[in-house]
Amino acid sequence: MNGRARDNYRNPCLTMHQPWASLLVYGIKRVEGRSWPAPIRGRLWIHAASKVPDPSTIKAMEDFYREIYAVNGITDVKFPEHYPVSRLLGCVEVVGCVKREELVGWTDLPEGVRLEGQTEFCWLCENPQKMLVPFEMRGFQGVYNLERKIYESAVRGLCPVQGPLPVKFQLPNPFDKFSLKPGSLKLQLAGSAPTEVEKPASLHAAIAGARAAATQFSKKEEMKTTLKYHNMLQERDPSEFVGTSQPEDNDIVNKIKNQAGLSDKRSNVGPLDTEELGSNQGHEADGDKYEPVLDKYMKQPTTATHKIFSAAMKGLRQP
Repeated sequence: MNGRARDNYRNPCLTMHQPWASLLVYGIKRVEGRSWPAPIRGRLWIHAASKVPDPSTIKAMEDFYREIYAVNGITDVKFPEHYPVSRLLGCVEVVGCVKREELVGWTDLPEGVRLEGQTEFCWLCENPQKMLVPFEMRGFQGVYNLERKIYESAVRGLCPVQGPLPVKFQLPNPFDKFSLKPGSLKLQLAGSAPTEVEKPASLHAAIAGARAAATQFSKKEEMKTTLKYHNMLQERDPSEFVGTSQPEDNDIVNKIKNQAGLSDKRSNVGPLDTEELGSNQGHEADGDKYEPVLDKYMKQPTTATHKIFSAAMKGLRQP
């Protein structure tokens, strides 16, 4: 089963792109942003996907975290020296999950933590631990279980990490119905959305840079996945598609979509958390092997298979 499970998580692991994966394991990133709520509580292993991060992406994210820590007076943030790929890096403790508006309105938290709330759902992470020697493994989509042998080896090689500003999320008591959610009392009294943390000009610039890097990253990843899908279509026998007026509804096309990592349900990826792409586009990204032929693909003559591909992609983009 490749260590994957839908609901029964024994040793849950999440594959993330760099540099986000290492930033989380090093305790610099304290909130993991997703478009879906955290399916687990407790230890979550972090695996780095195979894509080598661009220097510009690393710089943009380091600038962003440098600025949000400066909001709380911390100016000496030690970033990882390296951002390894295709490696199990360590783990964090997922203690809860809140909506973005709840995190932004949670005034008991340091302002820098509230600024990390950039996506619909915010996974709250504590107690980062890193592997003394990260070891190579392959990741899968979504949250999956580590194989037992990998887990038994990994758990012996962990060491605690002291982040620049560790935080304890004082969550409400789930067994007390009168226990309030973070920020809920403030929202109720104010009768409006929570007040955003005031941002200096340098922080605005860092956020803009991080968003630009994330947008460029997500477009490149989507194009690679699209080209992979097109190539897989071309490898099929055209007779399989005879009589199919709506390719997007064809079982064969849908199967190829899944194999390529395409889905009709597009993720709502946050501007600063495009590592989500690494866990929602099928198995590990195929690196840059499709990149040299992107332009060639766009200039290809229209063929029967190309028409099927175009129609299927049109169906994907339907709301």
